[in-house]
Amino acid sequence: MSSKVHITYLFDPLCGWCYGASGILKQLSSRPEMDVTLAPTGLFSGRGARSMDAQFAAFAWSNDQRIAALTGQRFSEDYRARVLGKQGGMLDSAPAILALTAVALTAPDAELDALRLIQEARYVHGLDITDIPALIQILGAGGFETAAARLVSPDEELLASNQSRIAAARGLKDAFRVDGVPALIVDDGENRRHLSASSLFGDPDLLSTLLVTRPAIAPAR
Repeated sequence: MSSKVHITYLFDPLCGWCYGASGILKQLSSRPEMDVTLAPTGLFSGRGARSMDAQFAAFAWSNDQRIAALTGQRFSEDYRARVLGKQGGMLDSAPAILALTAVALTAPDAELDALRLIQEARYVHGLDITDIPALIQILGAGGFETAAARLVSPDEELLASNQSRIAAARGLKDAFRVDGVPALIVDDGENRRHLSASSLFGDPDLLSTLLVTRPAIAPAR
């Protein structure tokens, strides 16, 4: 058996519940016996992207308050007014995923930090993370200057890597019959299994125990 538990984190940067799970992901990634890899599914990209109308904004804000109450994560009034309330705004995670892929190529050990930076830019500071120029500024100000530079004019390597990451994440999602994000695929070196979103919002020590001792569930064939 491997000495480390490898965790693949299925997520979307515009998923409020994924933002809610960022605290426990930080704790998991800090554990020496665990290795966390980010796998963006692109839930809100491509065909999953949509316009931000008043009805959807009200639904999102209501859901965000549930997440805040459960996790303690902050959803600010700036986010409510400038992101949810933006006329003609879009819910499209493709630019943020591309930004994270740029980080994965240039500073792979810090991708989870970049994800938190991007999430907080949206949910706390009310910035538009569906906009490439905004993401360039966010990454640059957060110490990811090399990744920001690659976003200015995405090259073939960046675009191909981005498509590959999304395809791999969707493949895992399908193989393990994952209904939504966030979710974890856990590999202890002998077996891989899926842990659903509900596992991410409990006690981190209990989750650690589950990651190490829970019996395996084989992927769908």
